[in-house]
Amino acid sequence: MDPLTHTLVGASLAQTRFGRVRFGTATLVVGANLPDLDAATYFFDSQLSLGFRRGWTHGVLAMALLPALLGWVMGQVDRFRCRRDPTTTPVSPGRLMALSYISVLSHPALDWLNTYGVRLLMPFDGRWFYGDSLFIIDPWVWLLLGTVTMLAHSGSRPQAAGWIALGVIVTILVTGFPGMPTAIRVLWCLGVATVVGLRVWGGLQQTLRPVATVCLLLVGVYLASMIGSSQVARSQVTAWARARGIEPRRIMVGPVPADPFRREVLIVDDLHYHRIRLDWLADDLITPVNPQAVIGDDHPATAVALASPELRGFATWTRFPRFGVEATADGYRVSVADMRGLGGGVVELDRELQPIARRP
Repeated sequence: MDPLTHTLVGASLAQTRFGRVRFGTATLVVGANLPDLDAATYFFDSQLSLGFRRGWTHGVLAMALLPALLGWVMGQVDRFRCRRDPTTTPVSPGRLMALSYISVLSHPALDWLNTYGVRLLMPFDGRWFYGDSLFIIDPWVWLLLGTVTMLAHSGSRPQAAGWIALGVIVTILVTGFPGMPTAIRVLWCLGVATVVGLRVWGGLQQTLRPVATVCLLLVGVYLASMIGSSQVARSQVTAWARARGIEPRRIMVGPVPADPFRREVLIVDDLHYHRIRLDWLADDLITPVNPQAVIGDDHPATAVALASPELRGFATWTRFPRFGVEATADGYRVSVADMRGLGGGVVELDRELQPIARRP
């Protein structure tokens, strides 16, 4: 998921009874984003970053060590605070440690929900796990958790100005997304207007704990419904495909931005990719989107290209690779892309299927 979602999860948890403790907000917000420290690899090399992202820092070993490290650091900060002010009662180390584990574990759980997945067993096993249930940016999660965070942190003029700016930017993104149904745009604007009205009224500021609990529960119900509906969609798509003589080897039920009633589905058979759209509110439940696309992995050059150093990071991330092989005077030009829209690249091979060094 996007950094804003992770941050809002931590900030909302901080408003519950368990999180209302000194350094609780800092612990929860930092912990909710901590596994994304692997994003620092972007400053070194794009392929290195692709190969490293959502791996070591999102896997089972990191989930044991990162929260313990964060809890210890926050405990040291609290002890330093108490030494400076002897009248201050220290926060229970166990409580800070518990907040660290809750927040850090929330991160891979959310990342698992989208179609890009996460390598939960790293570094012991590099398998990817995909929830295929939530779009990588979900405005309804933003709206519910943003309500809690905005009510808690909008008391000053700079804070209010920041929230207004964020609300305008997010509204432009949500309502301006191509293909967004008008009903969704209207519903979003009504939701934002409701949140603004609650802030102007000011009656919930004194009852933030139950508000935070209710909003987090609603997010949990929403996530559960999206997971369940994706499983239902998978069954419907499988039946549709088999009725037309297509035997699915794999299926990705891809959620779309802001619309919980639609799915963009990718069906993989032995030779082709099939894109279809599932819409529970449409007259035709399932409709093909584009002609079938050839996978194109039947040439030996494709495996060599995917294993080349130029695509080492992409090869780690790719889930649905599509290949194009073109004969050249020197050998082959292999283009590789991922059907999820993840960019690949082009690899030049000689006739012996050895990579040709690119000219500077």
